[in-house]
Amino acid sequence: MPERSSDPAFSGRDAEDAALRYLLQQGLTLVQRNYRCRLGELDLIMRDGRTLVFVEVRYRRSSRFGGALESVNGRKRTRLVHAASHYLQASGADLPSRFDVVALGSDAQALSIQWIRDAFRPD
Repeated sequence: MPERSSDPAFSGRDAEDAALRYLLQQGLTLVQRNYRCRLGELDLIMRDGRTLVFVEVRYRRSSRFGGALESVNGRKRTRLVHAASHYLQASGADLPSRFDVVALGSDAQALSIQWIRDAFRPD
């Protein structure tokens, strides 16, 4: 991974890698990465104890047009909920679940990571 996130080579994949490392350090375990279905995509599916965690990773090089957290709007949340429902049904998982957001931002020197547990609930 590039040392500074302002590096143009820093990509969405790099942001996912950084978020995954961070969450693993916090004690979560990886279940699946980049789950795709016709209803949407889940960046990371993790376990936090007995809870299944659907993680949306958002990266913004600049907050000029809004930060990473603001980019998880109502439409995006709906797609995440539908994709998670598909995953739960397809996998047969019968665990409590939640939706987390990991927002990554940058300045000239370092990458900042903000982890929002239980960032939203399905309507």
